[in-house]
Amino acid sequence: MGWATDYIAKLKNGETVSFRPRGSSMKGKIESGQLCTVSPVLGDLKVGDIVLCKVDGNPVPSFHQGNQRQQVSNRQQLRSYQRMEELKAIFGKLIKVEP
Repeated sequence: MGWATDYIAKLKNGETVSFRPRGSSMKGKIESGQLCTVSPVLGDLKVGDIVLCKVDGNPVPSFHQGNQRQQVSNRQQLRSYQRMEELKAIFGKLIKVEP
């Protein structure tokens, strides 16, 4: 799964991870290179939560923002999650962003 393989493995084992993603897909929420801390999802997601997930089977995970209809978007595209196997593609929830 590219850059996130090791982080996803740790999240699946219950560990919290920190890393500096690059790119502009979450501009305004997360700027390129900021330190992001992500914890395993331990409950229901709320509107506005930012999660690390895989979209449409794409092997490269990225940050996405959830909403009340089990949808995620990266500020450019919106995807709906209808089936439980798709929801399993959510690996962790953003808990902290630092410069």
